Amino acid sequence: MNNTDICANIARLALPLLTHCASKPAAKLVLAYSGGVDSEVLAAGLSLFSQFHPEIDCRLLHVHHGLSAHADSWTEHCRKRAAFYGLPLIVEKVSVQKGKRESLEAKARAARYHAIAQHLHQNDILLTAHHEDDQLETLLLALKRGQGPKGLAAMGECQRKDHYWLLRPLLSVSRQQIEALAASEALVHIEDDSNQDDSFDRNFLRLEIIPALKRRWPSYAQTASRSARLCAEQQAAIEEEAASRLQPYLDETTPLEGTGFSLADFSSESLIWQKLLFRSYLSSLGLAAPSSSQLDQIIQQQLLAKEDAKLSVDCEQYQVKRFAGKAFAVARATASTDAEKACLLQQLLAVINGDKTCVNIPKSFFFSQNKTQVAPKWTLSISATGIRLALPRDLASVSIKYGAPSSVKCQPHFRPKGRELKKLWQELQIPPWRRAQVPLIYYGEHLVAAVGFWVDKAYLAKGDDLGVQVALEALR
Repeated sequence: MNNTDICANIARLALPLLTHCASKPAAKLVLAYSGGVDSEVLAAGLSLFSQFHPEIDCRLLHVHHGLSAHADSWTEHCRKRAAFYGLPLIVEKVSVQKGKRESLEAKARAARYHAIAQHLHQNDILLTAHHEDDQLETLLLALKRGQGPKGLAAMGECQRKDHYWLLRPLLSVSRQQIEALAASEALVHIEDDSNQDDSFDRNFLRLEIIPALKRRWPSYAQTASRSARLCAEQQAAIEEEAASRLQPYLDETTPLEGTGFSLADFSSESLIWQKLLFRSYLSSLGLAAPSSSQLDQIIQQQLLAKEDAKLSVDCEQYQVKRFAGKAFAVARATASTDAEKACLLQQLLAVINGDKTCVNIPKSFFFSQNKTQVAPKWTLSISATGIRLALPRDLASVSIKYGAPSSVKCQPHFRPKGRELKKLWQELQIPPWRRAQVPLIYYGEHLVAAVGFWVDKAYLAKGDDLGVQVALEALR
């Protein structure tokens, strides 16, 4: 193993992506560079790669965590080595705050990747120096956590993230080979003193467990990597089949929600496939899978509870709720602030008063969305045609409220008779958790319109009178 081999690994993984994803501006290669021996070896390989491919933008990115007394000197080391390699260096400082029951190791890693992602544009390529022994650590930790094939697949050489690619050119290279290469090339690198602290899980494995495993079975890391690759292949096949079988269960007919999960034929599936399909549904929304116990609770509630039961299973990013024969993964709501609510009222008054002919309401004001959910488009406009709310006699009487007693009676423009608000929400298939987020327009004590849904018949503008159109497209 030499520097040319490292360069070849980078080329093997990166060049097909750069050729296939011809984006504007051109994608760049960014190495997550700590200055430790692993990233030092990869930096040397990237330097050689950049000499063969001067047309490709190659950079180093060092994250200064501030957790060590040596952090400043490490940054200075990285500056000097970057100049030696002829590669530009970006230094990003982050602050790591450890909360209760949180791992400092995990918090630092999350802060590091968040900082790095800010410097990556569409189809950029991030290089990390994970190697074969890191893969073994990841696999052992996945076993400790009781993870299935997806977790046991550990790390891949090439993975697609939200908007960039993550490549690991050293994943088939052992720590011993990396250290030998660094010595033969006389590569100067830093030694992180925290690597000797076995209170960190990875350090404990690196210092205590893996050496014992390798003494007994010298090729243990290689065979474990093969197991990880097999798990990855099996997981890919499972995900492909689950995505195909998921399609009949996807439902997009519920207003104010994105894609729901139809429960109509769910009970006909085996328990194993029920779990796989619901995991696939969550993945399609860009959400993390629930824990095993949470998933059991979700399946139990969706299938066995009474239809009118108010069900909710709390997961870290979202809640799973049920309504009208469908399950929904609902992003945790962030309540609209008083300022945001006042802004909507001011916008409405401006339209009524003739100061503006049309205003667009930011969809983020009232609805927290998952990645694939589309919030209703709310446009308030003045018009002399179409279904519209008559202008008030007194501007001071206009108000907007959120939530109203379910016994309040209304007669929407599309109904021949009036009906209680609770029944109207049910008729319109509005989930209970969304109802108090819909802006209700009042003239004095009278509910005259629900933004996005209806205008009360008694308050419809007549003939060619000017009136306010209240974004009735939410029902489309």
